[in-house]
Order: sequence, then structure tokens, then C-alpha cells
Amino acid sequence: MKGSLFAFFGGAFITLQSVANSRISQDIGSWQTAAITQLTGFIMILLIVLFTRNRKWKKFKQVKPLYLIGGSFGAIVVFSNITAIHHIGVTLTIAVLLIAQLSLTFIIDSKGWFGVVKQKMGLPQFIGIGMMIAGVVILKF
Repeated sequence: MKGSLFAFFGGAFITLQSVANSRISQDIGSWQTAAITQLTGFIMILLIVLFTRNRKWKKFKQVKPLYLIGGSFGAIVVFSNITAIHHIGVTLTIAVLLIAQLSLTFIIDSKGWFGVVKQKMGLPQFIGIGMMIAGVVILKF
């Protein structure tokens, strides 16, 4: 239940952030908005880490260097969402974003990439993704 609650809030805040960033970008540009978003996110997380006195920084050297670039993907996420919202609107942007996320996670789970436990994918999972794609097509028209 706790995981679902965090996922729900994460999804809600992705939408709120996307809409706010889209609005900001109209005044200062998309890449500038992405930079500000990343900076304010860094400051917020830094304050949370300092406030909670989380001491897991000692394990930083154990993280594979490839995984350390993950944060840089955030800039591309912000820019892509801003641009998509300007072209196709919030609802369709988030719907397509969810399909892209599910499709990639489907591949990651089925292949066991990035050290995740390999999951067996079957017909029900394919049908679920197909239904989401059909839903987006219906939304579009």
C-alpha cells in the first residue's frame, strides 16, 4: 500500500511539474527551464538529506559510474515534457509518457537489466500495454 501511495504522489507531481515547467518555458525557454528545475530539485533534495541526517553518502563509491549519469536524464525528461505539452497538450503528453515508461520497464523487467530480478512477461502484460496504447489513440481523436 505504501509503495502505491508513493507512486500515486510521484505521478501527480510529475504532472504538476510538467505543467509548471511548460508555463515557465514560455517566458524563459525550455532548456533554461530544465536547468532551473534541476537546480531547484537539487537544492530541495540537499536540504532534505541534511535535515534527515542521512549518512548513506559513505557508500557513494560503490555505485557503478554508469548509474551516476541517471540524474542527467532528468534534464531531457523536463525538456521533452515541456516540448510535448506545447505541441499535444498535458493529457496526451502524460498518456504517451506512461506508455513509454511501461514499454521500457516491460523490456527491463523481462531482460533483467540494471540488476533487477527478471520477470516473466506473458499475454496479460502484452494485452495491458495494448489497451493503454488503444486508450491513447482514443484520447487523440
